[in-house]
Amino acid sequence: MLKKVVITGCLTLLMLGGLLTGNAWAAESTAAPPPDTGDTAFMLISSALVLLMTPGLAFFYGGFVRSRNILNTLMMSFVLMAIVGVTWVLWGYSLSFAPGLPFIGGLQWLGLNGVGLETTGYLQGSAPAEMVSYAPTIPHQAFMIYQAMFAIITPALISGAIAERMSFRAYCLFVVLWSTFIYTPLAHMVWAKGGFLGLYGGIGALDFAGGTVVHISSAVSALVAAIVLGPRKNYPDRLSPPHNVPFILLGAGLLWFGWFGFNAGSALSAGTVATVAFVATNTSAAAGSLMWLILEATLRGKPTAVGAVTGAVSGLVGITPGAGFVTPLAAILIGLITSFLCFYAVSFKHKLRVDDALDTYPVHGVGGTIGAILTAFFATTEVNSGGKDGVLRGNLSELFVELAAIAIAYIIAGVGTWIILKVIAATVGLRVPDQTENQGLDIHEHGEEGYNSEFADRISNK
Repeated sequence: MLKKVVITGCLTLLMLGGLLTGNAWAAESTAAPPPDTGDTAFMLISSALVLLMTPGLAFFYGGFVRSRNILNTLMMSFVLMAIVGVTWVLWGYSLSFAPGLPFIGGLQWLGLNGVGLETTGYLQGSAPAEMVSYAPTIPHQAFMIYQAMFAIITPALISGAIAERMSFRAYCLFVVLWSTFIYTPLAHMVWAKGGFLGLYGGIGALDFAGGTVVHISSAVSALVAAIVLGPRKNYPDRLSPPHNVPFILLGAGLLWFGWFGFNAGSALSAGTVATVAFVATNTSAAAGSLMWLILEATLRGKPTAVGAVTGAVSGLVGITPGAGFVTPLAAILIGLITSFLCFYAVSFKHKLRVDDALDTYPVHGVGGTIGAILTAFFATTEVNSGGKDGVLRGNLSELFVELAAIAIAYIIAGVGTWIILKVIAATVGLRVPDQTENQGLDIHEHGEEGYNSEFADRISNK
């Protein structure tokens, strides 16, 4: 009897040992490699740079509006860091990047379930790792938080078109709906593995850092929002000049600085492609600023500070879709061409009498569209073997692919925004009362002022 017990016990231990050894071997064979510390540090810094762009945008927009609306304008950007900072974790990331349909992600990663510190970012289950792996040298959560910063600043761009007249409550509701139903499907289609428009299983549109996903989507939505809300009460008869030009320059400087994380960080590792994107970003911004200054000096007699930074932003927008795919000389041409066309788009907008208050569509919409088209011309695999050659390299079909992606982004953003705004208008309403608009949104919407009364009175007396 004792012999049987001993034999049984030994066999049991051997079986357990085999199971444990097998499990350990399986874990070892399927475990992701440790993250690359250099790439991880680069992506965390890039994430911080992109986040800095949102308060930078707040100051850029805030300098343009009247002083009695400065806090409301700043808050329309700042609050995005709170709202989308939560919704992205709860459902935005999953809908954008989890394996799903060609047009939208799945629900597997709701609440970051399964989004851990592993480097492959693979979904536990039946989906093969290579179909959902985005950045194999950094933790999955590092990729997630980097993409969160894009989701934060994109709807903030829309606020420039609806400044000084949309209620803050309606705006917050709009942000939740827009980031869910407009941003996430576009991000999935362009950047996710298996997305309909992108390089990873889609039609092959080139959008390195957000020409369609960020700039076109937000600008088209901004234009629709400006039309649906209607113009400000004093538009176009009594337009107020920017109340704080130094704020505009400060904001533009922060945007330019943060844009290096926006574009170079989209390489998802600290290497040659990140270098290509970094150089192209600075070069295009510089060319865009120069072009705007030349046009102002030639046509209007004086180059302005506002013109210098607006041209720089135009160049930054134009290079965004192609930053990691083009040469420095191509970046100069992209900056010059984009800034030139944005300059005339701003002038043309005033003739249309559409109250896009801070020129969101003429800069981001026109700039994003032109940048995407020029990417189709100038892209080359000589600087990025993971991209595609463009028209100038003999690949004419890429132009039609980019045009298709642009058209789809226009339709989704335009129609979707119109529906969202109509729903909000029918429920909580969109605009503040006329008296609130005349007196300023700061005190009525937030119960505080950007400048104390003594300062405001002194300014008004002058």
